[in-house]
Amino acid sequence: MLTILQGTADLAYILSFTLVGAVVAFALAPLLIRFLYHFQLVKGTKTELTSIGSHANKNNTPIMGGLLVIITVALLTYLFNWSRDFTWVPIGVMVISAILGGIDDFMSIYGVERRSRKLKHILTLIRVHHSFNMRIWYAVTLPWTMFKRLSVWFGSRSRGVFVHEKLILQFIAGSVASWWIYSKLGPAWHNIYLPFNINIEAGWLIIPIIILIVMFTANAVNIADGMDGLTGGMLIITMSALTLLAWINGFGEIAILNATTVGALIAYTYFNIKPARFMMGDVGSLGLGALVAVSALAIGEIGTLPLLGFMFYVEACSVLIQVGSRYLFGRKVFAMAPLHHHFEIKGWSEEKTVMRFWIIHLFFVICGFWLALH
Repeated sequence: MLTILQGTADLAYILSFTLVGAVVAFALAPLLIRFLYHFQLVKGTKTELTSIGSHANKNNTPIMGGLLVIITVALLTYLFNWSRDFTWVPIGVMVISAILGGIDDFMSIYGVERRSRKLKHILTLIRVHHSFNMRIWYAVTLPWTMFKRLSVWFGSRSRGVFVHEKLILQFIAGSVASWWIYSKLGPAWHNIYLPFNINIEAGWLIIPIIILIVMFTANAVNIADGMDGLTGGMLIITMSALTLLAWINGFGEIAILNATTVGALIAYTYFNIKPARFMMGDVGSLGLGALVAVSALAIGEIGTLPLLGFMFYVEACSVLIQVGSRYLFGRKVFAMAPLHHHFEIKGWSEEKTVMRFWIIHLFFVICGFWLALH
């Protein structure tokens, strides 16, 4: 466990930001709800879920409700907790990821149809295109085309941001986080700290590791956002643990940032509980997922993050397993991925699935918290 004391803030003062965050978010919520319903920012439900009764009434539920948390956290941090050493980069990465998610949300509603050429078509153009220069261009950009087509495995979109575009922008956000942690926080952050005082010297390899963690965590939270109350409740649990760990490790600014996020999430989840007044949307899930990763990395909890974000990673892995099995073996492992929809199709009610996921997540977060203290 990385412990660097630098004027540990009083815990009561830190927790006061949870109260402030909740009050501000509750005050902003009616304005946001009115805005979302006025402009009908509705994406509709997945085609595969239309047969499930619990999703029948979600076609008119607006997305982008995660703006409530993003705006509250960014505003309060800027006004009361702005630190060039410890909060401006986490907030920056959160905002960059949230903007990406917001663009995706907006384009998925109002965007025009977008199509990506298939790899077979590109190979044909390399052979038969009448322009020699274009044949060279298609040949040179073939690796990029292959990357785009590979990314389609994880979700094909006719509107919105394509998967490969998301990955590029998330790579940029992860790079900002890795630069900050590697260059600005000092050599102590070049190691991977595991429980029971196990340290692994990663050196410069910590840079790609950080980028991968930020990208994977942001997408994991995004994937888990599929039921009323599910992501909000699990984020409250994870960010509460990160608040206490930041305080214990001596990172007062990060603790205040996380506490503010918990307060805003309480208000968000209140309005997101079934029947939800709004859904989080990519603007919230990508932004908050990135914040979870950067907060954990900044306080040296890279080793316990798999437990602190347990159900998010389980949900993401269920998608990877499903995609891999379909393309490699031609069959599905789950009735539907991510995992929460598998249980829903198997007959669990939405409420039952959400509550059980909360409890399982809480158990593993407690395990991670306990290990972080060793």
